[in-house]
Amino acid sequence: MAVSARTAARAVPSIPFVARDLKCGAKLLVSQRRGASVTGLQVHIRGGHSLDQPGKEGTAYLTGALADQGTAHHSYEQIAGLLEPAGGSVLGDSSGLAGSIASAQWKKLVLLVCELLTEPEYPAAKVRRHRDRVLDRLRLDQDNPRVQASRAFGGLVYGDHWLSRPDTGTVESVATIQRRGLLAHHARNWCGARALIVVCGDVDPDEVGRLLDRKLRGWKRGTVLGPTSKDFPARAPRSAFFQADRQQAHVYLGHLGIRRRDEDFAALLVMDHILGAGPGFTTRIPGKLRDEMGLAYSVSASITSSAGVLPGCFTAYIGTSPEHVPLAVRVFLDEIRRVQDERVRAAELDLAKRYLTGSMALGFERTSRRVQYGVFAQRNELGENHLDELFEQIEAVTAEDVRAAAGRNLFPEAACLSVGGAVRPKEWKKLVS
Repeated sequence: MAVSARTAARAVPSIPFVARDLKCGAKLLVSQRRGASVTGLQVHIRGGHSLDQPGKEGTAYLTGALADQGTAHHSYEQIAGLLEPAGGSVLGDSSGLAGSIASAQWKKLVLLVCELLTEPEYPAAKVRRHRDRVLDRLRLDQDNPRVQASRAFGGLVYGDHWLSRPDTGTVESVATIQRRGLLAHHARNWCGARALIVVCGDVDPDEVGRLLDRKLRGWKRGTVLGPTSKDFPARAPRSAFFQADRQQAHVYLGHLGIRRRDEDFAALLVMDHILGAGPGFTTRIPGKLRDEMGLAYSVSASITSSAGVLPGCFTAYIGTSPEHVPLAVRVFLDEIRRVQDERVRAAELDLAKRYLTGSMALGFERTSRRVQYGVFAQRNELGENHLDELFEQIEAVTAEDVRAAAGRNLFPEAACLSVGGAVRPKEWKKLVS
């Protein structure tokens, strides 16, 4: 039985955020969750690895990943000694910092994060050690057909745009990164005007704001980052192949996708769960390739999962035997065209909508998920009542909405194909030409 909009609305989690502009120029969002045992915090630094200088790719990632290795006041060991007894942790990457701690100790987490934002030391020995670990992983990735096929797929879709580049950089670029480069990147780009701070837990929003204003009063305000480039290659069939002596071939097929604020998002979210992203045996592409034909265990297709401020990708993936690659690609293309040409069945539509409205509410039980949502919603300007509106939009999606949205946003005639493994380039190029 279909869930009514009124019933679905009752399942929408309440995640109110109190917004405040800090004196350092940062934007603060606080969601008070009384009784929560864990408080989460995330600092998003706008720009990420788009700000890596040519030949120094991986700098933004290492700047974030090594920010917790020591400050002007605490060594890495001291930071760990303060956080671990309270169940706390802090991790960083190219987009900033994220951490959590027992709610009773939330001030300890905030104070340490403020130190990491303003006074990281990047000890030379720890930089070398972590850089060498990243290099080891990147060297292994050079021979990994799935990793290489995925990266080549990004290049086919995005061209030379920074979205096509992994934030961890390359063996060649990471090998050149030194401590001074991390300090310089931090000084240039980690500043108040580019920071969004989100806190969720059993905290008082005013108290959080006052503490951050006091501890970040000396943080460089910096400049607001301008709009990023949106210059992508036109959709067109392109192919790339990575040769590796493996039993399995990793296949990526797709094209430039949508932004999160696309007006078709809700209909495409439902379509995804019918076409290739839903669980169980009812999703079309996995149901046919995995469950009916037995060609793979891992198979999926989605356009909404990567949608953000900039367009994501429509990506269909399968890991299968090399001899089954042509058949798998034909099934991908056939099912894409079918969802464009035919209305989905009422049972499929109802199941997808019930799953989405039910699972979405459960997904927000974790504090970390609420913090991530706060960052995502703010960056994508989704609005205060976004979750209520999304639930209502999902419930209102019809079979015709799905068909029409698929027709407007899927382009099987312009799909890119990237395969890694025991590939047959001359033969397989024809699959998307």
